[in-house]
Amino acid sequence: MKRKNSRIKSVLGYLLFFTVIAVTVTVAMFLYAVTDKLSNGNNAIISVVMLAGILILSLLCTLFDIIRRRNMVDKPVKEILEATEQITEGDFSVRLDIKHTLDKYDEFDLIKDNLNAMAGELRKSEVLKTDFISNVSHEIKTPLAIIKNHVYMIGKGNLDDATREKYVKTVLSATQRLSDLVGNILKLNKLENQALPQEIEDIRLDEMLSQAVLNFEDLIEKKNLSIECDFEEISIKSVPSYLEIVWNNLISNAIKFTDDGGTISVSAKKHDGKVVVCVSDTGCGISNTDGAHIFDKFYQADTSHAQEGNGLGLALVKKVIDLIGGEISVSSQVGKGSTFTITIKDVK
Repeated sequence: MKRKNSRIKSVLGYLLFFTVIAVTVTVAMFLYAVTDKLSNGNNAIISVVMLAGILILSLLCTLFDIIRRRNMVDKPVKEILEATEQITEGDFSVRLDIKHTLDKYDEFDLIKDNLNAMAGELRKSEVLKTDFISNVSHEIKTPLAIIKNHVYMIGKGNLDDATREKYVKTVLSATQRLSDLVGNILKLNKLENQALPQEIEDIRLDEMLSQAVLNFEDLIEKKNLSIECDFEEISIKSVPSYLEIVWNNLISNAIKFTDDGGTISVSAKKHDGKVVVCVSDTGCGISNTDGAHIFDKFYQADTSHAQEGNGLGLALVKKVIDLIGGEISVSSQVGKGSTFTITIKDVK
């Protein structure tokens, strides 16, 4: 729509230029006819008058073009150049004023509009990058502080065996947390740049989900959780490494946020030519406010479990689902649990 309006305005500009030239030539011809008649064909007088007329008309056209260029070309070009300089210097708050309404956009209005949109996106990226670095720094500092303090205490050598073993386990846990954080950051970066292997393969989804549940068998037994699995025999074409990220994170979260003795359910069924996978738990649930942000990087709705994760799991899940062209949704009730539903389109 914007480009169409711009083309229309360009055509009107060409018509205006043509009209100015046509009027100038007409006035010159009229001036010649009048001078010829009044001077009774005196060529000297006609030449002088025509020369003066042409000079005056040329001067008027030049003044008109100067005013036109100053307002329609030079001014917007200057504004655009100043804005691009600000953006180049890292000032993404710059916004260009567009005086025309949408239905009267010209090419400069389109450029300004695009620059405004670009600056807005760069601003968002800058904020996200700053927040990301801040969050990473925070997530790294906490386990590092734990490791430093506990290693110092172990190094003093005046601890009994039970305390030393406890401190060693704490250090190993903090080290694992750092390792998981770095691993998730690398995965997320590769996903965003689509650098992870993307070989599409035939997958028996029911077998993949069964193996994913078995991978957490020790944690499930440790918390005395009941596990309910309902898998139809399903074959799909997708990227195994991508789907493993989804199932591992969803099942891990279900275990983490479900109290001892609770229940976790995992199901996979075909529905309307699609595959629908649900991962449910009877855990703490998610409020509507938190639900709007759970797929954001480093967002942790339940801070009581902050030591068990880094807030990147669901961001990874969302990125994978977007890449494979699927959909993910969550329904939850505080105190009663949550259900994550994944819909995958590529059914074999």
